[in-house]
Amino acid sequence: MSKGKKHGNTRHLRKPQLAQMVIDYFSQHNGELVDVRNLFRTLGLNTHPAKLLCMDVLDDLVMQEFLAEREPLRYERTGQPTAQERKQKEADERRQQLMQKTFVGRMDVRKDFAFLLLDNRELGGDIFIPKNQLRGAKTGDKVTARIVDWPEGARNPVGRVVEVLGRAGDNETEMHAILAEFNLPYTYPKNVEDAANQISDQITPADIAGREDMRDRLTFTIDPRDAKDFDDALSFREIPNGKSPNSKLYEIGVHIADVSHYVTEGSVIDKEAVRRGTSVYLVDRTVPMLPERLCNYICSLRPDEDKLTYSVIFEMNDKAEVKRWHLAHTITRSDRRFAYEEVQALFEARGEASPEDLQNGPQAKAPDGEVPWFDNLTEEQKASPLGELEGALICLNRLAKLLRQRRFQKGAVDFDRPEVRFEIDEHGKPLSTYIKVAKDANKLIEEFMLLANRTVAESIGRVPKGKKAKVLPYRIHEQPDQDKLANLSQFVTKFGRKLKYTGTKTEISRNLNKLLHDVHGSKEQNLVEMVALRAMMKAKYSTVNIGHYGLAFDYYTHFTSPIRRYPDLMVHRLLSRYAEGGRSANAEKYEALCELSSENEQTAALAERASIKYKQVEFMADKIGKPFDGIISGVTEFGIYVELNDNHCEGMIPLRDLDDDFYEFDERNYQLWGKRHHRRFTLGDPIRVRVARANLDKKQLDFVLDPEQ
Repeated sequence: MSKGKKHGNTRHLRKPQLAQMVIDYFSQHNGELVDVRNLFRTLGLNTHPAKLLCMDVLDDLVMQEFLAEREPLRYERTGQPTAQERKQKEADERRQQLMQKTFVGRMDVRKDFAFLLLDNRELGGDIFIPKNQLRGAKTGDKVTARIVDWPEGARNPVGRVVEVLGRAGDNETEMHAILAEFNLPYTYPKNVEDAANQISDQITPADIAGREDMRDRLTFTIDPRDAKDFDDALSFREIPNGKSPNSKLYEIGVHIADVSHYVTEGSVIDKEAVRRGTSVYLVDRTVPMLPERLCNYICSLRPDEDKLTYSVIFEMNDKAEVKRWHLAHTITRSDRRFAYEEVQALFEARGEASPEDLQNGPQAKAPDGEVPWFDNLTEEQKASPLGELEGALICLNRLAKLLRQRRFQKGAVDFDRPEVRFEIDEHGKPLSTYIKVAKDANKLIEEFMLLANRTVAESIGRVPKGKKAKVLPYRIHEQPDQDKLANLSQFVTKFGRKLKYTGTKTEISRNLNKLLHDVHGSKEQNLVEMVALRAMMKAKYSTVNIGHYGLAFDYYTHFTSPIRRYPDLMVHRLLSRYAEGGRSANAEKYEALCELSSENEQTAALAERASIKYKQVEFMADKIGKPFDGIISGVTEFGIYVELNDNHCEGMIPLRDLDDDFYEFDERNYQLWGKRHHRRFTLGDPIRVRVARANLDKKQLDFVLDPEQ
C-alpha cells in the first residue's frame, strides 16, 4: 500500500482541504526540512494538477510566514501560525477579554429565562441570563453582568448579573450605569474610606517645621461656583524693588494642596488613586480620585483654614517677567473663596475685561440665579476701590494678559471653544442648556497655573549639555498630523482662506492661529475650527519629554491639581525627593504609571461625553416632531451629525433616512453627495431638522430633514 493512499482520493481535492493537509503535515514534522517531492509522495499527489495546486498552497503559506523556502523546493515551518490559526487565536482571545469585562444593560425577564439587552452593540447581540443568576433583577432594571460561558457556535453568550443598579430611567441608576460601562467606580472601598477617616485634620508643629509660613499673605481661590475641591490658590503682595524704584515688583505665590503629605506612596489610598487616575466629571456629579475627607476637607484650600501646601513663589515685575522664583513646602491660609462669575463681574465693572468678553455681553448671573459677589455690593461700594482684594485681582489680571500674549507670540495655538452645560433640577433632570465660555477670570487662573507647571518642569528637564535629566512625568503634545493639516489647507481654499502648513513648529502654529483669527465671526468659523481641531494630536503623559506643541512649551508637566490628577501627585513626590538630593527615579516604573494615567484620562473623558449625550437625549425626549435649525457638525459614512443652534444638542440623520438619493461619503471634503441629484451635505452647512427619535438606552438622538429644508 502506498503512503499516499491513507489520504484517500486526491483527484478531486479542493484548495482548502489540501492546505489543511499541508499544515497538518508540517505541524507533525516541525523543525524538519521537507523536500517537495517527498511531500507529494506522502500526500499521494500523483497528478500534475494536484502538484500544481500544492505548489500554490506552499506559496500561500510562505506569504503567510507559516513556511520558509530554505533551499529551492525545500520547506521548513517557521513557527508562525497560519492566517486561519491567527484568526482563531484572535477570536479566542477576544472571547477571553470579553469574559473578563463588565457589561451594562436593561433586563428582559421571561418565565424561564432572561436576556440582558445591552446599552451598546459591542457583542452584536444580547446576553442570556439563567433564572438562577438574576440576583433579584426584574424587567426594566439596569444591571451590570459578566459572561460566564460562550459555547462554540452559540449566538448569545451566557452570563450572570453582578449588581442591580436600579430602575432604568432613574438618574442615579443611569449615571452609575455610565460609570460601570467604562469600568469606573462609583463608590469607595470600605478599607480606603476607613484609611481616609483615620487621617488627622490637625496641623502639628512637626508638620509646620521646615515650611515657609505664608499665612500673612493676601491669599484667595477662584473656582467654579459649585466646586468643593480647591486645590490651588494665589497669594499676592507688592514688594520693594531696590534696583528699579520706579518699576513695580510683586511676589505671587501659586499654592497647591500638599496631597503627598497625607497620601503616602503604596498606601491603600494611593493604590486606589493609581487605579482611578483622575476625578471624573459627569453632568450632575464629580466622582473624586481621592476620598471625600481628603479632597473636599483636609486637602481642600478652604477659606479661613490653615493648609499645608506646595508652592511656586515668583517675583515678577509689571511686565510679567519672572525675576526670581523658588519652590517650597508652605503653610497658607486663604482669605477668600471666589467664584469665576464674581471676579469677572468686577473686571467688567472696572473696565478691565477684554474686548471679546464685553462683546459677549456682561457677566451673566449663574444658571441657578445666584448673584455674583460684586453685584451684591452697594452702588457706593462699587464706586470706590475695594482695597487689597480688588487691587490684587486687577493686577493679576493684567499680568495674566501679558503672559498669555507672550505665549501666543511664541507659537501657542488658540483653541478656545465654548462648552455646553446643563441646568438640572434636584432629581438630575435637565431643564435648560447654557454655554460655558472661558473669560478673563478663568484665563487669569489658567495662565498662572501654566506658568507654575512650566517652571517646575524646566527645573528638572532643562540640564546642562552632557548631563542627563532626572525622571519626571511630563505632559507632552506632539505636532499636528501633517496629512490632516495639508487636507485643512486645501479645504479652506474653498472659502478664500490660506494656510501654510510647512516650516518650523512656531511658524506652523502662527499660521494656524492666523487662520483661526481670520475666520472668527465668519459663517465658516465653526467648520474651520472643527477641521483644525481634528488635525491636532491628543496630549498625554510620558517620562520622555518632547515638549508641548499646543502650549508652545519645551518643558511642561502637571503640578497644580494633585487632588484630582494622579500625575500631579507623582510630580510632587519626585520634586520633594530631588530637592532633598535624592537619586533619579526608575524610568520604567514611572513611564508605566504615565501610560496608565493617560488611559484613565481618556476613559474619564469618554464617560463625561456619555453623560452629556444622555442628558441631551433626555432633554430632547419631549420634543419629538419639533423643527430646529442647526449646523452640520460631522459627516460620516453612516450619516450626518447636526448640532442645534438653540441648545447645542447633537444628533444624527442616519444615512438610511436620506432616501431621496444614493449618497456617497467624500471623506476628503467632509461631505455626503447624491449620485443622482448631486445634492451635497457638507460639514458646517446650515440645516433644518425635526427630532425623530430619542433613545435613552443607546444615548442616541435621531433627526430627519425638515420637509421644508
